[in-house]
Amino acid sequence: MDPINFHIEIEQIRKEKDRARLLRATQWWKRKIAKGICYYCKNPVKPKDLTMDHIVPVSRGGLSTKGNVVPTCKTCNNKKKQLLPMEWDQYLKQISEKE
Repeated sequence: MDPINFHIEIEQIRKEKDRARLLRATQWWKRKIAKGICYYCKNPVKPKDLTMDHIVPVSRGGLSTKGNVVPTCKTCNNKKKQLLPMEWDQYLKQISEKE
């Protein structure tokens, strides 16, 4: 699987990361993590251990908006990296086929 390369300006990435920091400080985000559930694996996680993942990564053109960020465990966030949702689904299918 060869992801499509997008050229995203460094300044745009910086702006989106700044927006993500602001979003993390909102009551909306605090309510999301208070549930203590990883969006991807659905496992319980202490709210303080949840990370913010961009469903469509900033490096692939995603924005720091409520519709594009989800709380995830560090394991899922690290495994997903810069994958798009369809690429992540394909990765999960490959993992389950090996089991």
